[in-house]
Amino acid sequence: MSTITLSPAALTHLKNNMDSCPPNTVGIRIGLQDAGCSGFSYTMDFTAEQSAEDQVFEFEGIKILMNPEVFKFLKGTEITLAQDGVNSVLEFNNPNVVNACGCGESFQFKEATD
Repeated sequence: MSTITLSPAALTHLKNNMDSCPPNTVGIRIGLQDAGCSGFSYTMDFTAEQSAEDQVFEFEGIKILMNPEVFKFLKGTEITLAQDGVNSVLEFNNPNVVNACGCGESFQFKEATD
């Protein structure tokens, strides 16, 4: 699979969050950062910039953007919303993750392919 998907609940959650974003926001940028004992964690931020190189996925008016290097590691990922009482969190069900730390805060990828 060479795309990113959102569950209906994740899409609703993102739509609700976009209601409170800065007025110049064009979408939500997903990234990776060095973190934890396993290597990486996800980042998600409102973004006012879209570059020509960005991979862009649009869901009912919500744009998800990422640079091509990040997309290599997120191909096939489904983003879902997990509920735990009154708390909710977006979860990345990424088929490219091969190892995660015990607390689930960081992970490692299998080698990326173009």
